[in-house]
Order: sequence, then C-alpha cells, then structure tokens
Amino acid sequence: MATKTSKTASNPFDIDFTKIMADYKMPGVDMDSIMATQQKNVDALTNANQAAVDGAQALAQRQMEMFHQAFEQVQELAKAMSGQTTPQDFAAKQTELMKSAIEKAISNSRELAELATKSQYEAADIMNKRYTELLDEMKSAIDKTK
Repeated sequence: MATKTSKTASNPFDIDFTKIMADYKMPGVDMDSIMATQQKNVDALTNANQAAVDGAQALAQRQMEMFHQAFEQVQELAKAMSGQTTPQDFAAKQTELMKSAIEKAISNSRELAELATKSQYEAADIMNKRYTELLDEMKSAIDKTK
C-alpha cells in the first residue's frame, strides 16, 4: 500500500545559496554582491532565451501565413491556367505566373531571413548589455578593494 506524501514536504532542490554562503565568510569577498551578480547573469540569459523563443515563434507564424497564401495562390493559378485556349496562351500565362511566383519566393525568403536576423540580434544585444554591465561591476569591485 502506497503512502501519501505530505503537501508540506520540503523540496530537496529548493536551496538558498545565499544562506549557505553566509556561513563561509571570506575576508574581502562580498558574497551578497557575488550572488546578486549571478542572479543578474541568470536573468539576462533567461531574457535572451525568451527573445530567441519569441523570434522563433514569430518566424514560424510568418512561415505558416506564407504557406496559406501560397496555397491560395496555387488555387488561383489553377483557375487562371484552365482559361487558356491555345498552347501559346498557355505558355505565355505560365511564364507570367512563374515570374510572379519566383519574385514572391525571393521576397518571402528575404523577409524570413530578416526576421531570423532580428531575433538573433535581440538575443545577442541582451547578452552584450549584461556582459558590459558585468565588466563594470567587476571593475567597481576591484576598485573597492584598493
């Protein structure tokens, strides 16, 4: 017979490193500052990851919209092609439609590349900003020890 676990049971992975590190005081080391810095690093990484996920979702959404548009265009093309009566008319219409399709494909590819690039820059900018802040924090900490 299985026993029920208490809802008030503590999580063994719920560890407060600040309390643990408080017991290990080292001269000249501000553990609160180190923990705050690490929290900022984790926050920046989380924000960068969220920006990347948001960008990927926007890209997927736009690809889906493009797919639906392309499907609708194929249906329209079939109707347009069925109205051609001579081989010359058929070839002329086919050439016109192919040119339009190629231009649209190039435009869509460019748009998707720009969306992907934008999301990558956003994620990188978040991390670059944090790295700059981190270097400033390190310089400040070193200056305090002088």
